[in-house]
Order: sequence, then structure tokens, then C-alpha cells
Amino acid sequence: MRSMNRTASTLAATIGLSILLTSCTTATPEASAPPASDHAVTDQADAPFGTPRAVATGLNAPWSVVFLDGTPLISERDSGRILELADDGSTREIGTVAGIDHAGEGGLLGMTVGDGRLYVYSTGTDGNRIQRYDVTGAPGSLALGDAMTILDEIPSASYHDGGRLAFGPDGMLYATTGDAGQGSAAQDLDSLGGKILRMTIDGEVPDDNPFAGSLVYSYGHRNPQGLSWADDGTMFATEFGQNTWDELNIITPGANYGWPTVEGIANNDDFTDPVQQWEPSIASPSGMTHLDGILFIANLRGTVLRTVPVADPTASTDYFSGEYGRIRDVTVTPDGTIWFITNNTDGRGEPDADDDRLIEATWG
Repeated sequence: MRSMNRTASTLAATIGLSILLTSCTTATPEASAPPASDHAVTDQADAPFGTPRAVATGLNAPWSVVFLDGTPLISERDSGRILELADDGSTREIGTVAGIDHAGEGGLLGMTVGDGRLYVYSTGTDGNRIQRYDVTGAPGSLALGDAMTILDEIPSASYHDGGRLAFGPDGMLYATTGDAGQGSAAQDLDSLGGKILRMTIDGEVPDDNPFAGSLVYSYGHRNPQGLSWADDGTMFATEFGQNTWDELNIITPGANYGWPTVEGIANNDDFTDPVQQWEPSIASPSGMTHLDGILFIANLRGTVLRTVPVADPTASTDYFSGEYGRIRDVTVTPDGTIWFITNNTDGRGEPDADDDRLIEATWG
């Protein structure tokens, strides 16, 4: 187990409603430390989680885990490989995403499943792109088919690439995109950078998107990497900030979340404030999922799995503090168990012999 590396916390001031405070940084957006400051966090050991266990070990910078007809698939950012996970914890490559232009935070990023097909977000030579694949064969012998690109030329850079894909309860495909280091792109509705995009399964613009003829669903984002929906359809997104605050936002169509003009809670009527904000030293929130009224958020620099109740999204509780290092993604298995993946081999962590790992922990 890793030693716990956590700053003692104090209760922060209330801004309209009680919030948790924390942030991100400039030079290396997922890694470098900001100046110390007070923050408020509830840290509750490992209960109500059951005893965690490693489902898979020896992964290479994993980024996303999804289920295709019940079979787990894992993306590896740097290698471009998609792995099939067997019941005994062994993995086999089902294919490699071609044309990966890996640099910094780019590479093979998020995946999701819809219509029995695999959707993949990755960095190519002409920017980030979203591609769709048929997957053939049976469990134990799955194979990746040919790529069909449904959207390309999304701004890319060595950092701020966004990369999360998810199907919403409306059946539409959503994608988070980073500003690729160009903050002004986040406010430019003609740019796909710094946005949450909404599209059909073929990459077309839905008729009811907030801006006619545009894939843009929300804007003013710096580097969002988590997407999830509550049972009532409320949409949440996590976002890496710069020097001040990382964010948890409730996403509404057409809303402007302020970057680069503001960061975190600004009380500015021109922008939509986050419902919770954190210093990067305890956050850098990446993947997110929802189960039984609780949001589960993977945190890289914070090295915690954080829970936020949908009924009070200003509150949070931290689990596994410092035990597994950087945590990149979290998901719910078909049988209702929580899985999360570490990201200690991505060049910014301190990997143990078994890293990176996929960890299972029963909730409740």
C-alpha cells in the first residue's frame, strides 16, 4: 500500500452554499503543485466500501474501461492498444488504434459503447478524433474492426485534450474536449475546443442542440474529463482548472462555464458557476460515474476516489486516500460493483511493481 500523503483540512468559508475547495496548475496541468491553502474535505477511511482487490495488474497508462456485452475493455493511452480483460485478470490485445500521435496527455483516451459498437476518442496527426469500431468474435477472441471516423479535427496539443465519451439518457453521444492550450477557443463557438459536444451516433448535429447547426452543447471549459448523469437526467462534468480551482459542474444546454475569463465560483451572471470546487493538490478530477444517487470521481493528483451525493452536490467524501496513487477512471460494472483504474505509469506518478492496476471495490 502507498503511504497516505494528505494535507490536514479545515472547514472553508461558505459561498452561497457550503463547498469544498481545491485546484489545478499551469505548467503540467495534471501534476504540478499549487501554493498551499486551506480546504475542507471529509476523509472516511474505506467504509462503506468492501475490501478492494486488484482485478488486473501491469497495465500501461490505462485511460478508460468500458463493457461491451459484459466484456471489459481497457484503453492504453500511450500504446494505442485496446485490451480485453478475462475473468482470471489476464489481458489480451483486441487491436491497436492506428495513427495515434502521442505526446504528453494525448493518445488513446476515452471509450464508450453504443448500439453494440465501440466509440473511441484519440489524438491523431490532424487533431483529436472520434472513431467507431465494430468488434467481432466471442469473449476470449474479440477483434477490433476497421475504424469509421465520425468527427475529426478537434483541437489537440500535448495537454488539455479532454477525451471522455459517454452516451446520455437521450441516446446521444457526448464528448469532452479541452482547449488544447488556447484558452480563447473555449469562448469561440466556431471552435470545437474547450467544449462539451453532443452528436448523433454518426457524428451529426441533433436538431435540438442549443446552437443551430453546431455540435456545441456547452462551452467555456478548460479541460473537462468526466461525464455522468443522475437518475433524473441531471448531467454532471468534472473539469481541470488552472491556478485556482478544479470543478464539478451541472451541465445545461447552451451554458457558458467561464474559462478563460473566470475559474471556479465567480458569482458572475455571465457565467454558470460550478457546484463544487477543489484545489488541484487534492483533486485533478478525471473519470466519473454514478450509482444509487452517488457520483464517484477519480482524482489524479488528489490520489483519492471521491464521492458526491447528487442530493447535495456541495458535499463530498474521500476514500482510499493515497493508497493507490493516481486514479484516472471509475465505472460501474454490469453487476453494480465499482471499478477504478490507476494511472501511475503515465510519466507523472510513482508506480509500484504491480502498476498500473484495475481495482474492484463493492459499494454499500
